[in-house]
Order: sequence, then C-alpha cells, then structure tokens
Amino acid sequence: MKLFIEQYAEVEKQMKVAKEEHKRVEDLFIGVIALLPIAVWVLENDGKIHMQNQKAKEIGLDISSINLEKDHDTEIERNEKNYILQIAHFDDKVIISATDNTKVKQNERLLSMGKMAAHLAHEIRNPIGAVQVLTSTLFNRVDFKTKPIVLEIKKSIWRVERIVKATLLFSKGVTLNPKEFYFDDLKDELSLITNNYSYSKDIEFAYSLPKTSLKADFDLLGMVLQNMIINAIDAIEDTDEDEGLIEILYQENHGFHILKVYDSGKDFEDKDILFQAFKSTKTKGNGLGLALSKQIIDAHKGNITLCNERKGFIISLPI
Repeated sequence: MKLFIEQYAEVEKQMKVAKEEHKRVEDLFIGVIALLPIAVWVLENDGKIHMQNQKAKEIGLDISSINLEKDHDTEIERNEKNYILQIAHFDDKVIISATDNTKVKQNERLLSMGKMAAHLAHEIRNPIGAVQVLTSTLFNRVDFKTKPIVLEIKKSIWRVERIVKATLLFSKGVTLNPKEFYFDDLKDELSLITNNYSYSKDIEFAYSLPKTSLKADFDLLGMVLQNMIINAIDAIEDTDEDEGLIEILYQENHGFHILKVYDSGKDFEDKDILFQAFKSTKTKGNGLGLALSKQIIDAHKGNITLCNERKGFIISLPI
C-alpha cells in the first residue's frame, strides 16, 4: 500500500509538471499569435472561436459566413479593406489567417485607372487644341461685350489642358529636366493662375520668393506651386468670407530650400487621402494635383508635408 501511494504521488507530481508545461506552451502559443502582423482565428471543429488575436478582433469577421471546407485562398472586403483568407485544418482545430491585401489592390486599381485616364487624355488633347485655336480666333473677332464670354471659354480650355497634361505626366512618370533659375522667376508661372483660373472672391496673393538660385525642373516645380494655388483658391471659394489670402513664403534651413504655402480657405476634410491619386474631397477636384505634386517633389529628393501651425503645405528641396 505504501508503495502504491508513493507511485500515485509520483504520477500526480508528473501530471502537475506536464500541466504546467502544457500551460507554458499554450501561453507561448497565445503570445506568438498575439504578436503576429496578420489576423488569426483558432476555431473548434464546430466553428466556435477557441482563440483570436487583436487584429482578428479589429476586423470583426463573421466566422459563420466563411466556408471552412475551402482549401484555397479567399478574398474578402471588410471596412473598406481587402484581405486574403487562408484556412488550415489541424487535428480538431481550424486555423484561419487574414492578410491585409489593401495596398496591392489599390495599386492594381490605380494602374488600371491610370491607363484609362492616359488613354482619355490622349483622345481629348487633339480636339482641345483645335478648340483653343478657334477660341483665340473668335476672341479677336467678337465685339467688346462678347469678349468676357470668350475669355471664360479660354480659361476653361486652359484648365482642361492642365488636367490632360497632369494625367499624362502622372501615367508616364516624372522625368526631371533640371536647370539653374531663381525662385522669383516662378512668379510668372503663378500669374498664369490668376489670369486663367476663374474665382469670385477678393483674394490677395502674397508671394515672397527671393532672388535665390536653385537647380531644379522649372516647369515641374511651377506646376507644383500652381496646384497649391488652385487648391487654395478652391478652399477660399468654399468659405462664407468675401475675401481670402494666399501666401508663399521662403526660408533657408539646414541645407534645404523651404517653401511654405498658406491660405485662409476651408480646412482639409480628409487629410489621410490628400496625396492619394484619383481621390479628392473637392467638388472640382480630379484627385491628381497633390498626388502629382508629391511625385515631382520626391523626384527632386525633397519632401512635401502638411503644416501644423497654419493651414497649408511645407515643401522642402535640398540645396
């Protein structure tokens, strides 16, 4: 009897050690799942959730809607995101993983939209050129009272031309043609906006661009600032105020040319999509202006960010 009791105690001790070891392994397993960069669910065979990590909880997937017998990857849409689901069976458990595939899908859609936009831009370019020539001829022939109408047509054509140019440039990619020029040379490029872009408010344009030289692509940098001015004008037009202010300020800081573009217009509705192509919170926007501007500044090894202290953007270009 004494020997039996001793053996029973030894078995009980070993079982306790085994349970503790099992608990440590289970805790380690849970810890590994929690740290995984993908969402993971561990299910019982009847579909009930045995455990899930935080990313799985954030997705909030309805497990009952998933066919657990599938042995191939499945795509799902959830909360405006795209996920690839993988299902695996291990003994009496089913493991589901969900990998965020949103960026890949966005890139595929962006490529498709870019190709379509480039095709449309090519098709539009020729008739727009013809309309521009005819409008210029018409402007010289009409009477004084009709000239403002023709002038508005010319402004609209100029805007369409900018959209076509930006679309083709974005779809083909930015190629720099750098040369030496001065910052104040860009004022003529910015005057094209006030001469060709229609707006109804009394807007003050204050450009503090010095006689400081830089080596960059003049046309592309001018396009960036034009995009900034157009966005600022549209933002001012969306306010209830009759007046507005648009400023461009220059400073040199730690080996960088710094341009700060401020405006007194309506604040950005969704800052997360500002630099995403074909996305815009403006009623007039086509979603290419800021995306192309970022491409151009990136090509110059610079940076473009939102300003924190005032409404506007900060452009940094290496000296």
